[in-house]
Amino acid sequence: MFALPFVRNALLAGSLIAIASGLLGYFIVLRAQVFAGDALSHVAFTGALAAAAAGVDLRIGLFAATVLMALLFAALGERARADDVSVGVAFAWILGLGVLFLDLFNASSSGSSGIVGARALFGSIFGLSTGEATLAAAIAVVLIAAILAIARPLLFVSLDPAVAIARGVPARLLGSVFLVLVGADAAEATQAVGALLLLGLLAAPAGAAHRLTANPYLGMALAAGLALASVWIGIALSYQIAALPPSSAIVLVAGGFYLLAFAAPPRRVAGVLRWMR
Repeated sequence: MFALPFVRNALLAGSLIAIASGLLGYFIVLRAQVFAGDALSHVAFTGALAAAAAGVDLRIGLFAATVLMALLFAALGERARADDVSVGVAFAWILGLGVLFLDLFNASSSGSSGIVGARALFGSIFGLSTGEATLAAAIAVVLIAAILAIARPLLFVSLDPAVAIARGVPARLLGSVFLVLVGADAAEATQAVGALLLLGLLAAPAGAAHRLTANPYLGMALAAGLALASVWIGIALSYQIAALPPSSAIVLVAGGFYLLAFAAPPRRVAGVLRWMR
């Protein structure tokens, strides 16, 4: 299996994307922004269709749409944490634009809209070239470095915003930066697991980590590790079972980890605060 170039490319890109998604997913669950993460993953679909309709690289549309929508979510909410109603309204609006771009693309293409739509929705990790996989891995490394750089103040402002602000922590700036990172990760991970299934990679390993430990740094490491294991096991399963798409296999494994962790007693925020002190 490892002798095949497309498998090595999938593992290269998928591994780094999984680590970034696990780390970001830990904060998505901690900050109760799962719906915003889901919305950003679907925004990637609209961005891909917009880029296809304009005849430019799909990655331009992916990153432009998700980052801009992340900034909109940050602007709509107090301390850059938009409520579910605001996210839902913006979500409905961006999906409406997606339908428009799909119609425009259908009018300008020769039946290729279905292929583009399927790749955006379900990903194509086995279809990444060496250059695409290397670029995806490099971007994921930047995302990992960025979330680790802001991890401690972001933990503080996520758990005790009033005290954090009183001590001079820039809550709105941190929240905005975090959402931009989630948006960029959504754009990047869409190439691997697709917009439709991305939430499984973001939320399931992180949810399992939250149930297994109250130590935030151990939780971040566990979320990243479970996401990484999901990608590796999912790729191996998809390689062995030809009828099983890699994106579905990855999310299936991630969901399995969460179900296994669900039997463990949940850890409370108080336990996380003790570690912060």
